[in-house]
Amino acid sequence: MNTRRINWKALILFLLLTLGIGGGVGALLGGDMGLDGLVKPPLAPPAWLFPVAWTILYVLMAVAAYLVSVSGDADRKQPLQLYWLQLIVNALWPLFFFRLEWRLFAFVWLLVLLALAASTAWNFRSISQTAFYLFLPYLVWLLFAAYLNLSFYVLNG
Repeated sequence: MNTRRINWKALILFLLLTLGIGGGVGALLGGDMGLDGLVKPPLAPPAWLFPVAWTILYVLMAVAAYLVSVSGDADRKQPLQLYWLQLIVNALWPLFFFRLEWRLFAFVWLLVLLALAASTAWNFRSISQTAFYLFLPYLVWLLFAAYLNLSFYVLNG
């Protein structure tokens, strides 16, 4: 963040909105989000890891979006719109995968999310290299999530 002063109100707002939309709304829509009774694919992490990983990812994403927001770059509007769109798409995924059990649809939805998130990262890159790098773990996790989603579909029908 160089020598620029941190705009704490903006940073906290990005953190609260990102955690609220991504984590809070996603959890409400997903129901109990249990995988009990399902055949688990190889490399499936333990259940406790998911909320830990997602919390870390949402914090990194929020800081990335904050950096773009305070950059002063004239072209920051579209990347931030993409950011909020991909976050809403992200929050809807648990509804399809867990509550409705539309595993194949959830996988396709996740591919759309991955494309939106990649576009967001690419657009962040032209404004803030740091924001781009903060967004990369999310893209990696989404690729892993796509593997898990498709594997659950294949293994459980």
